[in-house]
Amino acid sequence: MNTLTWVLKRDMLLAMRRKSDVLTTLFFFVIMTSLFPLGVGPEPQLLKAMGPGVVWVAALLASMLSLGRLFAADHADGTLEQMLLAPESLALIVLGKTLVHWIASGLPLVLIAPFLGLQFGMNGDALWVLVASLLLGTPVLSLVGAIGASLTLGLRGGGILVSLLVLPLYIPVLIFGAGAVDASTSGLGAQGHLSILGALLVLALLATPMASAAALRISLE
Repeated sequence: MNTLTWVLKRDMLLAMRRKSDVLTTLFFFVIMTSLFPLGVGPEPQLLKAMGPGVVWVAALLASMLSLGRLFAADHADGTLEQMLLAPESLALIVLGKTLVHWIASGLPLVLIAPFLGLQFGMNGDALWVLVASLLLGTPVLSLVGAIGASLTLGLRGGGILVSLLVLPLYIPVLIFGAGAVDASTSGLGAQGHLSILGALLVLALLATPMASAAALRISLE
């Protein structure tokens, strides 16, 4: 726990020094979700039907913007090599760095999503389900994205490769995240979708830090 606390404090301090990264992700999310109502017109039923999918796709793409920088700075200054040589668990270090990535890039999206959902005519219940689905799903995006960032570390064109690697793995999260809001809007109940998102989050917390740590060792050999 001391190792995890140290990584969280260190990376949060570094994230606060790079506020432009956080603002870029948030600005992209706001602009992308706001363009769709302007492009498709003011038809309420159409906006309500497409709203959950638009918000979730925008959140997915916004969370990918900073994946390439997840380990890049530590790799560039040699810190990552020292972390590999340290006696502490590399998987725990990766978990801490991924949690900070979610706090800096995923949590702001969760907080602002209800205001953007109003553009699509979502009611109160749908907005709460949207927040709950993003709160469960966006950490999965960061955890799975860490694997892609580890595998492409130091490669030329790594940003494009990360997208190709993680986008297929993001599809289940996107389906159940947007499906939860659709189910709530149609009166079917979102508990099943949210339960699956919770199960995916638990699985990602257990498996992805070790997979990312193994990928980092391969990338740095």
